[in-house]
Amino acid sequence: MAAISGIIRVMEKAARKAGGRLRRDFNEVEHLQVSQKGPSDFVSKADRAAERILWDELKVARPGWGFVLEEGGIIEGEPDMPRWIIDPLDGTSNFLHGIPHFAISIAVQEPKLGGGGWGDVTAGVVYQPITDETFWAEKTRGAWLQDARLRVSGRRQLSEALIATGTPYQGHGDFGEWAKIFAAIGPNVAGMRRFGAASLDLAWLAAGRFDGFWESDLSPWDTAAGCLLVREAGGFVTDYRGRSLPICDSQVIAANDPLHSRLHKLIATSLK
Repeated sequence: MAAISGIIRVMEKAARKAGGRLRRDFNEVEHLQVSQKGPSDFVSKADRAAERILWDELKVARPGWGFVLEEGGIIEGEPDMPRWIIDPLDGTSNFLHGIPHFAISIAVQEPKLGGGGWGDVTAGVVYQPITDETFWAEKTRGAWLQDARLRVSGRRQLSEALIATGTPYQGHGDFGEWAKIFAAIGPNVAGMRRFGAASLDLAWLAAGRFDGFWESDLSPWDTAAGCLLVREAGGFVTDYRGRSLPICDSQVIAANDPLHSRLHKLIATSLK
């Protein structure tokens, strides 16, 4: 096992503290006060409380760092300092419907050398409170589930592959684009799954539970930690054009090398 670094310990401590709050609120899900912020996009009291816990913990641990928060937006840090990219409750709809499949996602993104934007994600944690699983990765140090090293699936044929995805819903996504991609991929694979939490889809891909993943219209906090997990587990993450960006969110294809190549070809062909 790789020695757990100080930054991962900080991230896991914050995630576990916020996760404890989410577990308590999940047990009281029927009594949560929910506010609506857009079509089919609800933010619960639990979401806001978890974000506040993460903010408080990480701000104390790394003063001067910036934040990209799902609810709180972008909070600039000191120049040349890294920033946190946080989703306090990925899988909000699952949470509000009493479905025990949701996660906390935390990533660290470094500023580009010489200034002018943001560069690589160098650390990531995806914590699943209900199962008490901590998926974590650091750049060049591998991906891990607790103390077990993770590797992406070794399957090479789409006919054997289980592929995860997200589906458009009211107010989100391009139904026409999704239908074209699904029509291209669906007949060629062993199965498709939509579980409603992209960070966990990517963490499970890193763990070899899924063989591939594709989705569009996501946000950086959905995928920042998950992209690093997949890459450090030996997988590939690109957009639909094959570009390997530090954070793939508006378009994501993730898999091992041979499956990624096949998925990329199917998606590119379907969108011509």
